[in-house]
Amino acid sequence: MNFADRVIQFNRELTYTGDPLPNGIRIMNPFREHDNVMGIVEAFYHKYYNDNNKRHIILGINPGRFGAGLTGIPFTDPKRLISECHIPYSGKMSHEPSSVFIYEMINAYGGPEAFYKDVYINSPCPLGFTSIDSKGKETNYNYYDSKELTEAVRSFMIENIHKQIDLGIKTDTCFCFGTGKNEKFLKKLNDEHKFFGKIIALEHPRFIMQYKTASKQFYIDKYLEAFKIVLN
Repeated sequence: MNFADRVIQFNRELTYTGDPLPNGIRIMNPFREHDNVMGIVEAFYHKYYNDNNKRHIILGINPGRFGAGLTGIPFTDPKRLISECHIPYSGKMSHEPSSVFIYEMINAYGGPEAFYKDVYINSPCPLGFTSIDSKGKETNYNYYDSKELTEAVRSFMIENIHKQIDLGIKTDTCFCFGTGKNEKFLKKLNDEHKFFGKIIALEHPRFIMQYKTASKQFYIDKYLEAFKIVLN
């Protein structure tokens, strides 16, 4: 199997194996919840990863409802899947600000073919979480949003970081999206398990789009400079 085949199999087999989740939190597994997702996954990875090249990894937090939660592709909402990756999509349409930033950065890098030839994106927790309030409203939930959830999914994350490295990931350097809680947790986990030689944290795309939109080009340049040092 090549890189694409290994990722496709990894996603197809993904199921939650951690401890019971806290009350009010549910697991979000797009590979099992949406009939169209595995077809998208196969098309995407065969298009960009159909080789045996090793790549560096970027670890986000966990999938969100409006990006990977619908497409199965990290930081890729349905709109970007169609317009930037030119992969057909039929299903709920959505707009994820993080995906907008990521694809502007990818285009500045040289486009999806150039970027994905060098980089694989996923998360320490490759499945997402949502919470439901008293009115039935569902919202995204991060693995670090409660201590109870972090502890419940810890073993699941460790297991899946190992599995993702086995896909064909270079382990000298890992990039991390999030310079706060995600960076702190991943560096502590890395100190314990020695997954990577070092972790380089970059501001999370959601933070940039929510609070630093006026400085978006600064962060695109910062990303590219960090990648240039490691990837070239």
